[in-house]
Amino acid sequence: MQQPAVLELANLRKTIKGKEIVKGVNLTLNPSQIFGFLGPNGAGKTTTIRMIVGLIKPTEGSVTICGYSVAHNFVKALSNVGCIIESPDMYKYLTGMENLLQLAAMDKKISKQRINDVVEMVGLQHRVNDKVDTYSLGMRQRLGIAQAIMARPKLLILDEPTNGLDPAGMTEFRKLIRKLAYEDGMAVFVSSHLLLEIQQMCDVVSIIKQGSVITTTLVQDILHDDKIEWQLNDPEKAITLLREHWNIVAVRLKNDTISADIGQHSLDKLNEFLIREGIALTYCSTKQHTLEDLFLDLTVGDEIV
Repeated sequence: MQQPAVLELANLRKTIKGKEIVKGVNLTLNPSQIFGFLGPNGAGKTTTIRMIVGLIKPTEGSVTICGYSVAHNFVKALSNVGCIIESPDMYKYLTGMENLLQLAAMDKKISKQRINDVVEMVGLQHRVNDKVDTYSLGMRQRLGIAQAIMARPKLLILDEPTNGLDPAGMTEFRKLIRKLAYEDGMAVFVSSHLLLEIQQMCDVVSIIKQGSVITTTLVQDILHDDKIEWQLNDPEKAITLLREHWNIVAVRLKNDTISADIGQHSLDKLNEFLIREGIALTYCSTKQHTLEDLFLDLTVGDEIV
């Protein structure tokens, strides 16, 4: 039996000063799912996140978290959420541990053992008793994540979570997020401009442009969408032949190179066909489609946040 959705956005809209910033967004996030939310500058990404956590009210539509409406049952809805929006909030004149104890004092269910566990999870065990104002940006990010997961939220929302992390820190962070999702059952909603990080981390991605979600897709489907590139002596003839005889739509990339998604067709048979038709092939290669390719295709002319 499928578990209830952790997060549901239904026809979510926001109008500010007469301009519609978010236009009817519908999203569903399930337990143990890592969800990437991407959008170019001004697309409505941050506004959507702020509506999810109740920082601003929707003009229309609803946000439901674990069955509770953010508008009508705010406390119960947000009790299921841990989040870092923009930058972690902490007292810099206190130690990392003192910050965690301050937060834990508001929730009696958080034990000292749980605090120690999350400190180890985020890799701060050797610095947690140092003052936060001595921390690097990456260390503050780790402490913020510890704060966000201490109460074992069902929904974890992270806005640019790998800011300040070095490559080793990013790898550790991905492992942590996967553990929280796949072992602890947490749903993770992550927004980032680092497309490769999202590709390596997430199960599902949504791309928002000009306030509307233009696609929601499984990351594995993007990665399995391979394209073939040919370098040959007569690109226009090859494009025509592939379309007329195989129903394959090829496009010219540059000079004498064309590209196409060949679906279930045999590449060997296509190459034999082109050669029989008098086309000389210089080389043929497979290019894996990436999340960056999809993002740039769908947001051409826009700027990545």
